[in-house]
Amino acid sequence: MGTNESYEGLNEGRENNPDPISNQMEKFDEEFHDNEQHRLPGNDIQNWPVRYAGFWMRFWAYLLDLIVVGSIERLLINPLFRLLDLSLSEFNVFAPISIASAVIFYLYFVLMTKYFNQTLGKMVFGLKVVNLNSDKLTWGTILFREWIGRFISATVIIGYIIVAFLPKKQGLHDIFSDTTVIHVER
Repeated sequence: MGTNESYEGLNEGRENNPDPISNQMEKFDEEFHDNEQHRLPGNDIQNWPVRYAGFWMRFWAYLLDLIVVGSIERLLINPLFRLLDLSLSEFNVFAPISIASAVIFYLYFVLMTKYFNQTLGKMVFGLKVVNLNSDKLTWGTILFREWIGRFISATVIIGYIIVAFLPKKQGLHDIFSDTTVIHVER
């Protein structure tokens, strides 16, 4: 009796008497498809297992972003201010250098988050900003998260520290905008 002949007998009678594992798999499939209706459409957070990014991963990504923003400022703003003979050493809130630096800082975070869902720091560390309620980050969500939310979190320093203690690893700016930061599989 050849190998193929010995396996032919294994499938006989299965149509009439399926094994318990097949029954369990069919039940699982039915339950899985029934539960899909209760999930938000297109929301990866709801459909896949998620690993939330904790405080330290986000901290290191933010430090790398600060280096990138500082480099952009030194490459673009400093030469422009020298060319226009504007002061680079004024250190008050309304000094031209402070305003230009703030614009670069916020543009970097807003545009990178809108178009890539990650900044360069988050890309390096394999992190991504996601909306907990829908698939795409809207302009309103991003502007609120990056401008108002960050201002509040920076003013109340605990706004960043709570990332370490909350289950979805959200800072105040994430809570206010219904976002979080997750690890991305590379």
